[in-house]
Amino acid sequence: MDLRDAQRQVDRYISQFKEGYFPPLVNLARLTEEVGELAREMNHQFGPKKKKANEAEGEIALELGDILFVLVVLSNQMEIDLQDALERTLAKYEVRDADRWERKG
Repeated sequence: MDLRDAQRQVDRYISQFKEGYFPPLVNLARLTEEVGELAREMNHQFGPKKKKANEAEGEIALELGDILFVLVVLSNQMEIDLQDALERTLAKYEVRDADRWERKG
């Protein structure tokens, strides 16, 4: 599935509900919450803050999936082609950072 397919799939999911898309600032708050949940999981797995004995084990992959879902929602409601945006961003990095890092081999 490419990003355009993901955008269509998310739109089909959201469009089945009367409420539709939440306002952009609500979705930005949702994105912030999801990034916080990822940070918490990363800290539990790789940082000094370990989970309490009664806390459920989280999954970093699912937190990343939640973040991706909200990013797709935001791009849909702002009519942004996320595939194009990512391709343009990658091109920017390839030019800007062409000599920034030491290459392997």
